[in-house]
Amino acid sequence: MRQRHLLVPTLREDPADAEIASHRLMLRAGLMRQVAAGIYTYLPLGWRVIQKVMTIIREEMNRAGAQEILMPALHPAELWQESGRWDYYGPELMRLKDRHDRDFALGPTHEEVVTALLRDEVKSYKKLPINVYQIQTKFRDERRPRFGVMRGREFIMKDAYSFDVDEEGLDKSYRAMYDAYVRIFTRCGLNFRAVEADAGAIGGTSTHEFMVLSDVGEDTLAYCTSCAYAANLEKAEVLPPQGDKPSASGTPALERVATPGVRTVEELVRHLGVTLERIIKSVLFQVDGRPVLVLVRGDHEVNEVKVKNLFAANTVEAADAETVRQVMGAPAGFIGPVNAPEAVTVVADHAVAHVTDGVVGANEADAHYVHAVPGRDFAVLRYADLRNITADDPCPRCGGTIAFAKGIEVGHVFKLGTKYSEAMGATFLDEEGKERPMIMGCYGIGVTRLVAAIIEQHHDEHGIIWPVSVAPFAVHVVPVNWKNEDQRAAAERLYAALNEAGIEALLDDRDERAGVKFKDADLIGLPLRLTVGGKVADGLVELKVRATGEQEDVPLEEAVDRVRRRLEELAAPTRV
Repeated sequence: MRQRHLLVPTLREDPADAEIASHRLMLRAGLMRQVAAGIYTYLPLGWRVIQKVMTIIREEMNRAGAQEILMPALHPAELWQESGRWDYYGPELMRLKDRHDRDFALGPTHEEVVTALLRDEVKSYKKLPINVYQIQTKFRDERRPRFGVMRGREFIMKDAYSFDVDEEGLDKSYRAMYDAYVRIFTRCGLNFRAVEADAGAIGGTSTHEFMVLSDVGEDTLAYCTSCAYAANLEKAEVLPPQGDKPSASGTPALERVATPGVRTVEELVRHLGVTLERIIKSVLFQVDGRPVLVLVRGDHEVNEVKVKNLFAANTVEAADAETVRQVMGAPAGFIGPVNAPEAVTVVADHAVAHVTDGVVGANEADAHYVHAVPGRDFAVLRYADLRNITADDPCPRCGGTIAFAKGIEVGHVFKLGTKYSEAMGATFLDEEGKERPMIMGCYGIGVTRLVAAIIEQHHDEHGIIWPVSVAPFAVHVVPVNWKNEDQRAAAERLYAALNEAGIEALLDDRDERAGVKFKDADLIGLPLRLTVGGKVADGLVELKVRATGEQEDVPLEEAVDRVRRRLEELAAPTRV
């Protein structure tokens, strides 16, 4: 490809609204342009990278036995109503009506469509297992699109769906997809980790997220420094306190104390001279529309996903200030479980049961209770794991030390079971002629998000540093002075020889200053750069490795072979 007419509008300055490196560099390097918030046009360089990523995905999905199909982006509401997600999915589902006033949605995912397909086309166990996948545009009406393609309203996704006759078959399908994902992300040159996760709106039981480790990740993962345990923060298990519950026999009677304007746990610590561990925080939620008061220790944070799972709820929302006042009869910051209204369900984290001399809100403004004891002074319907894990908690698998990292979710694998097949009647006849629901799995990769994640891990202050496997071109041929006949002739000769050898090359045939060319080359970030300058008179060109900055002069006649060897060295996939 010749650069003179290539649509690659590079920018010298960072766009004002680009907050993270991948967003800045995808715009500056001319990979994409914004059409509307969270919606982008991909330009030639960006689209070539996406195609490289899709090729890797296709190769590994096909290797794992999946079959590629293409399903529609426009879904009739009836399918989503069958599964029960038309109302449950929420405002992120982009809904529209056709000219006949029939309801449709732009697909954010395809469980309903694929389940209907297999329901209609597969009737016997002899056709199972089946795993189908597609690479297609998806739509989600994000409340706040941000970080470029990390959180967009239109994005490219690979989604696969497996159908098995039993749980053993699902285990095999799940493992095959898990292993395929490891190969995909390794080939993309990523430092990643598979972590246990919550299924969220998709549903199902066992699930893992594939997280690319990055400080700009919106997800937090907890992992053990001694064993292989790792989980998304919303999923990470917290073991109940070990040992017997301490005795509260010597704790004084409950006492109301004035705490004017003291709303936060930090203010309570200063005002009452107590430790965070003695404070019992009370947080009011609306769980499928009913009020639930969740209690955690003052040094802990409520995990909303765990609250949702405890009640097998569709929706969980933290109550706003007005709702808190209406339900509890007191302003936020002063509510508590003592004499809580009958309509309020009180649940607590396991650690609360071990508080023997606690501080709780008094359900009136500017007042708290001290010497509160769970079970003596207030009732708890149920104790459960309802909080985020901390560095002070032991690993739930081996008891080791827990550490934390930020990550970008690029892939997710789910065991759906019969959630959709039962709801939508996707059944088959087994060997005995008995009708049974298909056992399903679901496996997604955010293709465009994956490109951004690659950039987050592979860039420097000058621009992108593409891994060989996904680079839009392998080598950048840059003549210093295009008007110089010797340099131009040598560059053309190199360019032709590289193409003849099957090495994708980009020739900078622009009549630009050398500094501009070098800056653009570093910004675009191809793995290798061949600079054709003054030394061409001696039969030499400069070969530079973008990732390391290493440079060497190579004879013009040996340049193609040297490039090939260097690419082979750089392309060897290694899992960090």
